This record gives sequence, C-alpha cells and structure tokens, in this order.
Amino acid sequence: MEGQASAPPEAEVREPRSLLRNKHFLLLWAGQTVGELGARITTVVVPLVAATTLHASAFQIALLTSFAWLPFLFFSLPAGILADRLDQRRLMVGCDLGRMALMTSVPVVAAVGRLPLWYLYVVVSASGMLSVLFSVAYRARMPVVVKAHHLADGTAKLETSREFAEFTGPALGGLLVDLVGATRAFLGNGLAYLVSAVTLWFDRTPAADGAEDGAGAPKEREPLRKEVTEGLAFIRGRRELLAILACSATSNFFVMAVSSLGVTFMVRELDADSWMVGLASSISAVVGMVVGLVANRTIQHLGTARAIRLAMAVPGPLYLLMPLAPAGWGFVLYGCGLAAFSVNAVLYNVAATSYRQRITPEHLLGRVNASFLWICYGVIPLGALFGGALAAWFGLRTALLVSVLGMWSAALFVVFSPLRRMRDLPEE
Repeated sequence: MEGQASAPPEAEVREPRSLLRNKHFLLLWAGQTVGELGARITTVVVPLVAATTLHASAFQIALLTSFAWLPFLFFSLPAGILADRLDQRRLMVGCDLGRMALMTSVPVVAAVGRLPLWYLYVVVSASGMLSVLFSVAYRARMPVVVKAHHLADGTAKLETSREFAEFTGPALGGLLVDLVGATRAFLGNGLAYLVSAVTLWFDRTPAADGAEDGAGAPKEREPLRKEVTEGLAFIRGRRELLAILACSATSNFFVMAVSSLGVTFMVRELDADSWMVGLASSISAVVGMVVGLVANRTIQHLGTARAIRLAMAVPGPLYLLMPLAPAGWGFVLYGCGLAAFSVNAVLYNVAATSYRQRITPEHLLGRVNASFLWICYGVIPLGALFGGALAAWFGLRTALLVSVLGMWSAALFVVFSPLRRMRDLPEE
C-alpha cells in the first residue's frame, strides 16, 4: 500500500485464510455489531421519549433527528485527524464508554427530577459526535486488522451486521420501552455500548502506522490545516474515487428525503397500521442481510467496477413501487421497493468501501474516510429538509416520487464515469 511503513516482524498480524478464524477481526466485528445495535435502539427510544414523556411537537422531534446527524457535517474532518493520530482501538473504546455514559444519564436525570427536552438535545448531539469518531476509527482500523485481499469479505460482514441491527434494533427498542418504560429503555443502549467497549478492548492488534506509540508519544505532525485537507486532496487526485463520492452523496441526500417521508406516507396514504410499517422495514432489512452474506462472492464474480455500476442502476425501476403503491396492501409493494434499495446499498457499499480502503495509504485512512463521511453524511440533514419541503408544497406521493427518482439518478455518476469501461477498479 502506497506510503505504508512496514511493521516489525514481532508486531505483524498473521492472518488466517478465513476471516472467521481471525480473532482480531472477530473482535472488531463483534464490537461494531453491538455498537450498531445500540445506535439503532436509540433511533426508536429517543423519539418515543420525546413524544410520550416530554410531549414534544413533531418539529421538535424532527430537530432531534437533525441534531443526531449534524455532527457528521461539522465534526467528520477533525475526527479523521484524531483517527490517524491516535490508536483507533482505544479511540473506539473511549467513544463507546462516552456514549454509554450519555445514554445511562437520561434515566438518572429523569429519576431525580423532570427530564428537560434541552437535555435530550445535548445527549443526541454529543452522542452523534462520538458516533462520527467511532465510524471514522473503525473504518481506518479495518485494513490494520485484515489483509487487502480480505477487505471486501470483511466489509461485507460489517454490512450484514448493519442490516441485522437495522432489523432488530428498532424492534428491541420498542420492546424495551414497553417492558421498562421510555426513559429506562436508555439503559439498554448503555449496556450495548458497554459490551462493545469490552469486546474491542480485548483486540490487541498493533496500532496503525502514524498513530501514537504505546507510550503515547506523538510523532512529528504536519500543520493542522494541511492534515485536514490531505484526505480531500487524495480523493481529488483519483477520478474513480470522485465518481464514487458524488454517487454516494447524491444517493444519501435523496435516501434521507425518502426516509423522512416513509412512515408518514404509509400511514396517511396507504392506511397502514404500525405492524404493517414495521413489516415493510423488516422485508428490506432481511433482504439486506441475505445479500450481505453473498456480497463478496457476487462482487468477485462481477468485478468491483461492474458491481458498483449494476448495483446503482439495475434496482432503480423497483424504487417506483414505493410512490405508486395503492392503499391497503400497498405496504407490501413499499417494502419491496425498500428491499431493492437494500440490494443496491449492500453491494455498492461493500465494493466501494473495500476499494477505498485498499488504495488509501494507511497513514491517510482516517482522513480519507472522514472526508467521505463529511460529504456523504453531511448531506443527510439537508435531504430530510428537502423531503419535508417537497411534501408540504406538492403532497406526499409527488414528493416521494421525486425523491426515489433522485435516488436512482445517483447511478449516473458511476455509469458515465471512468468506471463504465472497467470490470475491476484499478489497484494502487
């Protein structure tokens, strides 16, 4: 890998032929899975507390979602520098412990007095910042834990975990609220983050090149401004990465527009009950999990560049099932449209992320990953506002139609790019 220093023989990670026998990857995978589960529980518990306990308005609840995502816009680039300078394992453990403390503080505050809405805003914002740092760190950690030829397989397993958390997290969050109450359900979030921290602590893989050594002595650094822009400069110098970045950002913008409308559309336009809404989401998550299990083999068969193009372009017509679904049984069609997007997301993310990790020098991984997160996740709050504005002006069905067409249009950035002539993305 370009710019990568060789580790001393005694510190080398001897990787087994199968990732399932790589204890370092298994610990990272377990920690990331439980951490994702905790984050998905939060997405249900926070709005339920705001709605049922604090009697917040719809706008105030929407602000909670925005506050959770805004740190990706403002904190991603500094997080990349931290991930490159520090031991990523310790960084992830610290993020988990911090999120655990934040989540468990909510029932404590509620027990000693009245829980104010402003405190919930503080909790989701601070937790969002730690989630940004955790996301950047574990992406930079992957190439340290596994060899380049296993990156696609490892990324596929992490994507499967994400879909598993998407499937089980909201249901578990709702169950916790029913069993122990809205505020005490935050203890479940805290427990998930604690388990993640303990799991990651036992991974003793050496720190990445460029991180602080075991004594914590920092190595010589470039000026801060230069370090912030190095990740963006690396991306600008590679047309394939630029095409992937534009595709991802456009897709995320319109995906969040769709997500901001989905539940309201199913309830008001399709007359769906709450269990129907849950079933539609479950269809998507189950399909995503299945695709994740075969993603690495599928990408090897198709080729990385071709897999990215096909994943973005082919499922697009099925997205139209969502805005065109009729009332009543239409929630099934809506679920099928979501499932088509899950196929897209899993295959695309595995191919694109593993490629980015393979070609990025190890000392730049944190900053390059942070640059992607800054742009790709930074547009998410804007996409949610766009979807809500469209619905207010033109109605739910028209707004959803425009948004799913926007999701599909993201394919143009990779179909009409240097990737269109490739079977596999170039290795560096």
